[in-house]
Amino acid sequence: MIAEIGVTLTGLGALFLFLGVLFFFDRGLLAMGNVLFLAGVVVILGVQSALKFFMKPKNFKGSIFFVTGVVLVVWGWTLVGFAVELYGMWGLFAGVIPAMLGFLRTVPGLKTVLDMPAVKNVLNRVAPAGSGLPV
Repeated sequence: MIAEIGVTLTGLGALFLFLGVLFFFDRGLLAMGNVLFLAGVVVILGVQSALKFFMKPKNFKGSIFFVTGVVLVVWGWTLVGFAVELYGMWGLFAGVIPAMLGFLRTVPGLKTVLDMPAVKNVLNRVAPAGSGLPV
């Protein structure tokens, strides 16, 4: 139950980030997306595990860029802040992307979309079909 709340918060965060980009880097939507995304990650992992994840030496560079991007977005430098934030997210979550895509390939509604030839070609470059959870 708690994990479902965390996934929902993370999904809402991604939605708000998408809407913030869609509405020409709206500062309020991007800030809300960041807060919801971080809250979702903390709920999914737990406070101590989330702190350990963000403070790992391997993830420290991504954490610094992500936090710097969030601060820049809040201060009003939305385009630069979002770019810095994306780089930080990539540094933090690049190792998790194959597992996430593997999970999404098991969801009935998304499976048909992800199995479309054009989408499948792009996703197989990011995360080959066998690299995540079993289908």
